[in-house]
Amino acid sequence: IYEWILGAVLLFFFLVLLYYNLSVYRKCCKYEKKRKDITVEDSSLPGISVIITSKNDSEQLEKNLPFVLEQDYPNFEVIVVNSGSTDETDTVLKSASNKYPGLYHTFTPAESEEINEKKLALTVGIKAAKNDILLFTESYCKPCSNKWIREYGKQFTLGKDILLGYSKVNLPKKVRHSKYIMYDNLIYHLKFLSMAISGRPFMGTGRNMAYKKELFFGNKGFSSILGIDGGEDDLFINRISNRHNTGVVITPDSMTVTDSIEGLSSWRSLKSKFLYTKQLYKGLNNLFFGLENFSKYSFTILLVISILIGIYSLNYILIGFSLLLFIIKFLVRLSVINKNSKHFDSGDFGLKLLYLDLIQPLFNQRFTRYANERNRAIMSVRKWYK
Repeated sequence: IYEWILGAVLLFFFLVLLYYNLSVYRKCCKYEKKRKDITVEDSSLPGISVIITSKNDSEQLEKNLPFVLEQDYPNFEVIVVNSGSTDETDTVLKSASNKYPGLYHTFTPAESEEINEKKLALTVGIKAAKNDILLFTESYCKPCSNKWIREYGKQFTLGKDILLGYSKVNLPKKVRHSKYIMYDNLIYHLKFLSMAISGRPFMGTGRNMAYKKELFFGNKGFSSILGIDGGEDDLFINRISNRHNTGVVITPDSMTVTDSIEGLSSWRSLKSKFLYTKQLYKGLNNLFFGLENFSKYSFTILLVISILIGIYSLNYILIGFSLLLFIIKFLVRLSVINKNSKHFDSGDFGLKLLYLDLIQPLFNQRFTRYANERNRAIMSVRKWYK
């Protein structure tokens, strides 16, 4: 009878994982397939202010800023806030402003409180913005198309207050763990974009998102997350988003991309601030995706046990049943991930998906420990100085 029980539990976790793949991760592909293109006259498009903060990142800023400033959009401005940089950022901005009249740049002092430094820089940029719609990206990112702002502008005419987008990573093949980084970035975006499509938004990324200025000031800016290191994008969206005011923009022209990731350590540094603030999210989304990881490992362990018991007891039905569930699960997962990967230009994973699927949660646990340790060290140093 224990073989029947084992098979039943294995089937249960199989069905749970099938639900996640078909009802959650497939949302983005289904959304894009059903989406109808919006045609809006230039005169009806809203004014948009693009806001970028930069701290000691002059090389990336100089390389990426022209892609933002040369957008095909009738009414936009670009505001860059120099957040206490000590490199050539100011020189880069002064040179760019001579060429691009739509660029406005300001600064925050180098002695700004470090824990809220970026929040202060963003607040300065938001207050300086002339338009009600604020579009955010980073100095190390660039738009994938000169229609980037236009895609957001068209979508805002449908009445949403917050729009979440996708940000790709562009990695040379020589970069170690490049497949893992691209897969991790894909899954990271699929989670919050799919939930937003389902009417349960819980975060966004400052590499590519937009919201209305009135929403920022209506929620008293970043006051609810002051004293928390980071969170000016994901945690802020977690606090202000709901099923009625949040949408997504995931067309190919609406994406941004970064090519500044040099390996696993730089990816860990980029992700660590999100993995720390993730623990402070309101709602049940952490528990929801935690159940997926639990089911994933439970299914794998029970699969191995079922096959071994089947071999030992010569129960070929149990062996065949277990292998059938494994094959179906893998093919469904591969189909869903590769369709998303094709749309978001994140590569093709093939059989590597078996490995990547299992190590990705483990790496995130490791990165979370790193983020927590780093945060504790930073806070202890600040207390000592005080």
